[in-house]
Amino acid sequence: MAEHEEKKHEESLMDRIAEKIQGHDSSSSDSDNDKPSESSIKAKVFRLFGREKSVHHVLGGGKPADIFLWRNKKISAGALSVATVIWILFEMLEYHLLTLVCHLLILALALLFLWSNAATFINKSPPRIPEVQIPKDPVMEFAQALWFEINRAFAVLRDTASGRDLKKFLSVIAGLWVLSIVGSWCNFLTLFYIVFVLLHTVPVLYEKYEDKVDPFAEKAMHEIKKQYAVFDAKVLSKIPRGPLKEKKKD
Repeated sequence: MAEHEEKKHEESLMDRIAEKIQGHDSSSSDSDNDKPSESSIKAKVFRLFGREKSVHHVLGGGKPADIFLWRNKKISAGALSVATVIWILFEMLEYHLLTLVCHLLILALALLFLWSNAATFINKSPPRIPEVQIPKDPVMEFAQALWFEINRAFAVLRDTASGRDLKKFLSVIAGLWVLSIVGSWCNFLTLFYIVFVLLHTVPVLYEKYEDKVDPFAEKAMHEIKKQYAVFDAKVLSKIPRGPLKEKKKD
């Protein structure tokens, strides 16, 4: 009987301990649920240009984004090296595209021709020349993407010229003016190479230091909006827009 009572006492003691542990776990889980999640905190943080997605997703989220963000260092370094070699050939050495293509074809055809004829004398198999064909789907996807971007650019220019948004008009004019100045400094190939290098450096640096860049960008954007408000009050608001306002009233 004494042993039976001791067992009951031990079982009741274990049940109490288990209930306390469960109560502590439930209270801790409730407190964790009451705390704001890290994703909600990050969502409230200011991000450059008001983005709500990652830098990888903003760049497209595919292989180009992987290259620009150096997800595969060999491919990214190879692409940057090829672009650098092309820029050195065409700009520093003043090589021409047609001349380069012809010289490469002459060299390749000469080597393959000599190899094919020499293989019969040295009793070796001739080189297997692969059949090169450009796939249709990537070309169509690239053409469709280019068509979409060109049409969107035309739509932006048309909307800007319609006189509905003065802020957009001034920003487009300022952008074209800056682009014309940059174009006077260098030719198209150098400009393309500079943009290519920037795409391989700026996104990856921003992704690494975005927590430091975003607060500074927030202050800069706040100051720009403040200066624009002053400019709007002193200059833009005094520009007559009578015909547009009458059309809206009608």
